[in-house]
Amino acid sequence: MAHLSYLGVLAFCVVGSIWLEVVLLTRVFNRWRRLLAAVVPVAALFSCWDLYAIAEGHWTFDPARISGVALPGGLPLDEVLFFLVIPTAAILTLEAVRSVRRWQVGDEPAAEIVDGTRVGDR
Repeated sequence: MAHLSYLGVLAFCVVGSIWLEVVLLTRVFNRWRRLLAAVVPVAALFSCWDLYAIAEGHWTFDPARISGVALPGGLPLDEVLFFLVIPTAAILTLEAVRSVRRWQVGDEPAAEIVDGTRVGDR
């Protein structure tokens, strides 16, 4: 079971944040293009960085703790999932705080804003 450690941590992060979408109406997945625009460039950049570090021998992964599925260049699938799951969990958390606090950041439709506060979410 140790080989599933990394995936287990990622699953814990997903379970710990996915409920925010439903319970607090964060609407992160409804705005999937925006989510992809935030997550994919970061995941690509950090994947390239990891590939470079692996190739230079600066970075390794404990084979006993990862799934064993490797992408070209020796990058573990677990690591790529990390670059997708953790930023998504962070965005869900930020949007949950925004939802509860009704913070405006300027991307809401005008009809949803009254005196700088979001309204009508629920």
